Amino acid sequence: MTAIRSVVLGCSSYLPERVVTNAELAARIDTSDEWIVQRTGIRERHIADDDEFTSHLAIKAARAALAHARLDPQAIDLIVLATSTPDNTFPATAVAVQHGLGINHGAAFDLQAVCSGFVFALATADNFLRTGAYKRALVIGAETFSRILDWNDRGTCVLFGDGAGAIVLEAQTQPGKTSDSGVLTTHLRSDGRHKAKLFVDGGPGSTRTVGHLRMEGKEVFKHAVGMITDVIVDAFNATGITAEDIDWFIPHQANKRIIDASAHKLHIAPQKVVLTVDKHGNTSAASIPLALSVAVKDGRVKKGDLLLLEAMGGGFTWGSALVRW
Repeated sequence: MTAIRSVVLGCSSYLPERVVTNAELAARIDTSDEWIVQRTGIRERHIADDDEFTSHLAIKAARAALAHARLDPQAIDLIVLATSTPDNTFPATAVAVQHGLGINHGAAFDLQAVCSGFVFALATADNFLRTGAYKRALVIGAETFSRILDWNDRGTCVLFGDGAGAIVLEAQTQPGKTSDSGVLTTHLRSDGRHKAKLFVDGGPGSTRTVGHLRMEGKEVFKHAVGMITDVIVDAFNATGITAEDIDWFIPHQANKRIIDASAHKLHIAPQKVVLTVDKHGNTSAASIPLALSVAVKDGRVKKGDLLLLEAMGGGFTWGSALVRW
């Protein structure tokens, strides 16, 4: 029995030019490079210029992904943009990306699942492609989290950065086996009881302001490993794939300690884990495609490799995806 799979044709990313090191932050707030690295693994992050919006980052990542896929933008008929930092309350930032790429057909919309956004967007695009509603999709994670940080809160401002990553998907007929190319399975979860542990204290429908990110770091860490492994076990059960079959574990880049603990619990060897949190910080919905892009560009990820993607974000939301490159 054959199956329609969402096959990855290309990927790329974009980071703002400005780099902010831990030392620079330590000169402004009560923190240190040692404190940040020990607790998070982060050494630096990229910060967008004042005139650089989420859509600008997304467009640059999308153009590079299309070039990697050797596709004209007109071949795209669906854009799903994961972001928690849109240019405007409305319209969707995805529409600005669509316009910036010169596309005026198909559909474009934003998806908001915070740090899990890229996995949620991937699952959404995959389902549209498998039904035959669309043929080729751009799935983008793009954030300017620097705009919603309280730069006096050392517990949060040291963690996040700005950036964008994108992949190009195409619906293709495959044999219907776990050896197929493309997205093999996705699993999504959420639980609104945990909102107060990680949220932004503003919004047009409540305070009429943008607000700032607030987080109970210890609580988030406590829940993260269990929730992450939960949806990964679901992915393994759905496919018969095991941790030993995974070529690359590409997790949301939030905190090295969470990533290490998750890999250990799942019995995934450290050499199979893609880590970029030291260079990018937590870029929320952009972090997985950024890490993927790095691993593809440096030659680690090769055709036929099996990738395990996972993320957890505010809400809480969490999800996993198994993708054959």
